[in-house]
Amino acid sequence: MATANTNLSDYDKSTIPNAKDLRFGIVVSQWNATITDALYQGAVEALLDCGAVEHQIVKWDVPGSFELVYGAKKMIKRHDPDVIIVIGSVIQGETKHFDFVCQATAQGIMDLNVQYDTPIIFCVLTDNTMQQAIDRSGGKHGNKGVEAAIAAIKMAVLGRGSAFADELEF
Repeated sequence: MATANTNLSDYDKSTIPNAKDLRFGIVVSQWNATITDALYQGAVEALLDCGAVEHQIVKWDVPGSFELVYGAKKMIKRHDPDVIIVIGSVIQGETKHFDFVCQATAQGIMDLNVQYDTPIIFCVLTDNTMQQAIDRSGGKHGNKGVEAAIAAIKMAVLGRGSAFADELEF
């Protein structure tokens, strides 16, 4: 496994643009709330650490990961953020439901990224077990919410066409 014994959430703050002037939207699935709440907390902590202002972060809850697409679309129209992070957790079960939800959610977010000029960061865990989700939402592999926040800052700066965007390292 590529992530074995690796914390993927470490970042060098000196390489991240200051987020103080950026507006963030975060749409969070309530399904598997223990996981999605931890991802949300990781994202917000990283945004604030990088200079984001708390009142510039808008959070909406939706019932499940499938509804993230609609929530993100409505957030673009209502709040016009610089970037949106969608947070969800889908854990493999005994039926094909997992495959349909994961595929439709990923496709829907990709479609929104093509359709709108607002970057949407995909922070939807698609794990085989609850333990894998725990490991990636603040456990031994770090917190994917942190990674999504850093990606969100970089993409928002890129979207704004800032001079700093030319210096970003991806």
